[in-house]
Amino acid sequence: MTSLEDRQQILEAVAQARGSGARLAKISEVIGVDCKTLRRWSRPEALSLGDRRPSAVRPSPASRLTEAERQEILAVANRPEYAALPPTRIVPMLADNGVYIASESSFYRVLRDAGQLKHRGRSRAPVKQRPPTTHVARGPNEVWAWDVTFLPTQVLGQWFYLYLILDVFSRKVVAWEVHATDDADHAVRVVKRAALAEGIAGRANKPVLHGNNGATLKATTVLAMLNWLGIKPSYSRPRVSDDNAYAEALFKTAKYRPEYPKRGFADLDEARQWAAAFVDWYNHEHRHSGIHYVTPAERHAGADRAVLEARSAVYAQAKARCPSRWNGRAIRNWDRHDQVTLNPERDAVCSAASPIMLKQNSA
Repeated sequence: MTSLEDRQQILEAVAQARGSGARLAKISEVIGVDCKTLRRWSRPEALSLGDRRPSAVRPSPASRLTEAERQEILAVANRPEYAALPPTRIVPMLADNGVYIASESSFYRVLRDAGQLKHRGRSRAPVKQRPPTTHVARGPNEVWAWDVTFLPTQVLGQWFYLYLILDVFSRKVVAWEVHATDDADHAVRVVKRAALAEGIAGRANKPVLHGNNGATLKATTVLAMLNWLGIKPSYSRPRVSDDNAYAEALFKTAKYRPEYPKRGFADLDEARQWAAAFVDWYNHEHRHSGIHYVTPAERHAGADRAVLEARSAVYAQAKARCPSRWNGRAIRNWDRHDQVTLNPERDAVCSAASPIMLKQNSA
């Protein structure tokens, strides 16, 4: 946008150039201003008023939130059941209750304008992960991920160890244990617990169990148990720390929960009680962003399909009431993710795995 003073200076220079015999088209090409623009600037009202776009009166968009709706967003976001949740989880939970107020972006905008949008986590910016070996899951108990993480104690240098197995398709924790030592026998027991809980012995197709290259997860006793159960082991690439992304993401969720003790656990019983409470919350209450904000237990049992369909119907009804707010766009896509890939290496790998999985599931 060119100021009035700059316009006047440009027109004076143009008048001098034209007085010297230069053509307006050539002048326009040299200064980078279109001929039509120069003629418009030469009008009497343009020389006195300048650019009137900043002071133009524009109609308010029909889709703009009313003041009542903005206050309702603030009231809902400050309710005790939603105060600790971000808008990405508040909006789907409201939709599950048959309520639609505004989109997630509108929630964020209103909260930011009210000074209530602050980063409260202790996490750093995410790092880009490299693509390792690919595994594709089209249903529960097809691909598992497991790992062991340290749990600090109140004694410096002493740790407890959380063994955990996660279903990649549903994100459900299928088995876990906490011990005072890092031992392969504990890993064997966790695998047996998961196989018993999920009825692996009666399944024709056994799951793939993906883990890192730690000595505990690759011990001879562990491999013997996996072979006996028919579970196929899979391991991360050497010297690559982020090939087991689902398990690492779960551990991050666990350690950044408000209930996680900053000063460590007092004893083993306290660590086990915390782990039990976390797993119960994670499986049955946590609205997971990777599975369209349903709980892992719902997805593991196949109940997520009905939840997502009902949520989509709420959005469709909201759009029917106020179509201008969507401005011709479709409602948010709540279609179920029917395929989950562990470490997608190439699109061709995922595409080739789809008919194989369908053939195995129909067998």
